[in-house]
Amino acid sequence: MARLGIVKVKGEKDVNCYVVSCTSTQEAAVIDPVEPASKVLGQLSGLTLRWIVATHGHPGHLAGKDAVYDAARGTTGLHVADAKQFLRSAERYLVDGDELELGDFAVQVIHTPGHTPGSLCYLIGNHLFTGDTLLAGGIGREMPETDLRQQLISIHGKLARLPLTTAIYLGHGSVTSLENELRTSPVFQSVGR
Repeated sequence: MARLGIVKVKGEKDVNCYVVSCTSTQEAAVIDPVEPASKVLGQLSGLTLRWIVATHGHPGHLAGKDAVYDAARGTTGLHVADAKQFLRSAERYLVDGDELELGDFAVQVIHTPGHTPGSLCYLIGNHLFTGDTLLAGGIGREMPETDLRQQLISIHGKLARLPLTTAIYLGHGSVTSLENELRTSPVFQSVGR
């Protein structure tokens, strides 16, 4: 039976990157390729890189994309709204509902606009990778392109409906769970599930 391997790589400015792999096929995805790219590439030994995807277009979350691609290939992906906003390119522009094959697993793409127009989350089994859409105890720092109202709609309308046991891997900080965030985060206070 295939298992999911998840390794966190801490990049510059405390941005988290995740190398996610299928243990039976050794296929991997890099979520938010950070700098230094050498740290990311060091976690790909013995793996075949299938995907290099971003949760959003802010520079720290994509800083290592080209270096990782040049060294290991893999199809690059992000949302077209962030490609336009931040003048980024990708081989595949992802939309809500896309499913990316990763060995024996499917990576579900969830469009969660708000932090940026093209913010995406990735769900693999009961593991959710949120970038800066949702952090432990809050949300990512508000930037000029942030639409806070839309971000809260994305969080409450899409993420809060996932199973309570969903583990959440954040763009900054430590792993948390949906159950913990629903119970303790100000983002969810005064709003019923």
